[in-house]
Amino acid sequence: MNQNPIIIQVIVNAPLKKVWEYWTQPEHITQWAFASDDWTAPKAENDVQVGGYFNTRMESKDGSQGFDFTGMYTTVERHSLIEYQMDDGRNVKVSFEETPEGVKVTQSFDPEDENSRELQQSGWQAILDNFKKYAEKSS
Repeated sequence: MNQNPIIIQVIVNAPLKKVWEYWTQPEHITQWAFASDDWTAPKAENDVQVGGYFNTRMESKDGSQGFDFTGMYTTVERHSLIEYQMDDGRNVKVSFEETPEGVKVTQSFDPEDENSRELQQSGWQAILDNFKKYAEKSS
């Protein structure tokens, strides 16, 4: 797992405070934390502080597949930066930056060894795009 991190991003047309809340609050996470419409996130727990733990349950709607997305926060700078280590040891960094077009959310993550970089990038990007769609429509 010594490959370069994969980097994805979106610009969310919403205020920074709202983007942060929708990213961090469990009642919002369950509305966007999946890559496609045939998946769901029925449960989320999120303790957004250094040393805090998170767990988002992701499942296919037909019940045939599912997993817990889990880890611990290593850096939390409110409205700016979140870093965490997933339970498999990979690191993720999420930055939130106000721009004239909206809030730029940039996510970099260590790839895993099972799936291709392209598949991982497209999957994580799909979740990030879903977040953008949810945050923008819920105004």
